[in-house]
Amino acid sequence: MSSNSLVATSDLNLPIAHMRSVFHADEVKRKLIKLQASGGEREHESLRATYERMLERGPQRFAVKPSGVPRMEPLYDLLPNFTEVLDDVKRHVALSQDSRDALEVTPMLLLGPPGVGKTHFARQLAELLGTGMSLVPMSSMTAGWLLSGSSSQWKGAKPGKVFEALVDGQYANPVIVVDEIDKASADAQYDPLGALYSLLEHDTAQRFVDEFAEVAVDASQVIWITTANDERGIPEPIRNRMNVYEIEAPTPEAARRIASHLYRTIRDEHDWGRHFADEPSDDVLDQLATLAPREMRRALMTGFGNARLDQRDAIGADDLPRAGGNKSRMGFLQ
Repeated sequence: MSSNSLVATSDLNLPIAHMRSVFHADEVKRKLIKLQASGGEREHESLRATYERMLERGPQRFAVKPSGVPRMEPLYDLLPNFTEVLDDVKRHVALSQDSRDALEVTPMLLLGPPGVGKTHFARQLAELLGTGMSLVPMSSMTAGWLLSGSSSQWKGAKPGKVFEALVDGQYANPVIVVDEIDKASADAQYDPLGALYSLLEHDTAQRFVDEFAEVAVDASQVIWITTANDERGIPEPIRNRMNVYEIEAPTPEAARRIASHLYRTIRDEHDWGRHFADEPSDDVLDQLATLAPREMRRALMTGFGNARLDQRDAIGADDLPRAGGNKSRMGFLQ
């Protein structure tokens, strides 16, 4: 599956792109003709529509990467507990700069307690690299076909998440986050992680066959991020295909920096933010630092709401919900 240059290299470290084929159109045409010849178009209407959509959109997708090593200092400041992961990403970006090579990032497993920012990191990485992101929550997976698709012979069958990301998306190298991989249902009739054995290997991922469409797609450029709380729930052959990073909870000082950044981000994103001070007070930061990063945003929204009800331009510590469930008076956004 081929690629050709689309956008010239920029000196500003902006994303550049090549076009890359993620499937062979001739193969799809053959499948569609065979389906039509069999007279099973009505029976397999969804499959026919899938083939027609593939041909209408064509096989070319953007394969994007930064044109140089981007400035990552803001991310190091925002995600201080992900320093090791960011260092590795920076090395991969450096290898691909000033070349026609696509950006390759070794699949990664982020291990750590709930709420330390693993999924938030994935979103920030997708934004940094200029590609899209798809989230696959494994805790809700009850069948193995959610990644690889289900046979079109089954009622209600449809393509898997990988096929959707590549065929229905814009990018040949999206970030796909397999969230809480250690919580994949052990009661599933089919192994929910089975598809990852080939998807996490570059060579076999080049011709990954979705069971619904039965057409090979090139998933070799996908940037895989998996998250887990406990690695014991992950089969060893899958762990061995990834770089494993232990993500600790941020230190109190790092948590204060994260809270300060979130305060400014929320304030700047909303028109009502102009009513509030540019920076939060020290006592507000101290209290926010006791929360997990995922809880900080909710706490800040509550604080903004409570302060606005009192027509104040600053959040006080009493406006925030207390850690451990001892909540302060409730704002309109809890």
